[in-house]
Amino acid sequence: MKEFCKGFVYAFSGIFRACLEEKNMRFHLTLSAYMYCYLLLYDFFTLSKGDWVAIVLATVLVISAELFNTALEKTVDLCTQEIHPLAKYAKDASAGAVLVCAIGAIVVGLIVLWQPEAFEKMFAYYKSHIYMFIVLLVSLAVSVVFVLKAPKKRVRSDG
Repeated sequence: MKEFCKGFVYAFSGIFRACLEEKNMRFHLTLSAYMYCYLLLYDFFTLSKGDWVAIVLATVLVISAELFNTALEKTVDLCTQEIHPLAKYAKDASAGAVLVCAIGAIVVGLIVLWQPEAFEKMFAYYKSHIYMFIVLLVSLAVSVVFVLKAPKKRVRSDG
């Protein structure tokens, strides 16, 4: 049972490290956080259970693809330090898989969330609650910093 639980620790460690080190992972997570906040905290959008399933699956697919892409890139880097056409091909194909998933998620989002009346309600809400619009703008600025920040590489001293 101890080994089973360790597997979860390792998995969460991998997710956490990818969030710390991978800008694209932070980007996907930030966009997902905004989307889920709007869907769960406000009543702008009307979603069926099927809509929720489609959105959750699209989100999970993109995040999973980004984790696989990170794993593949790190494995290629471990195998070779030289620039090799096959290494480039593997990395490019892996990044392409993430792009395909992200485009699919955008299409799902457009199909499910294209509700003009929801955007009208959102605009009216921010127009009547200007302080919340300011909070949104501040949160967007913080999010941009979060996504673009480069983590400091720790220099390991072995002595």
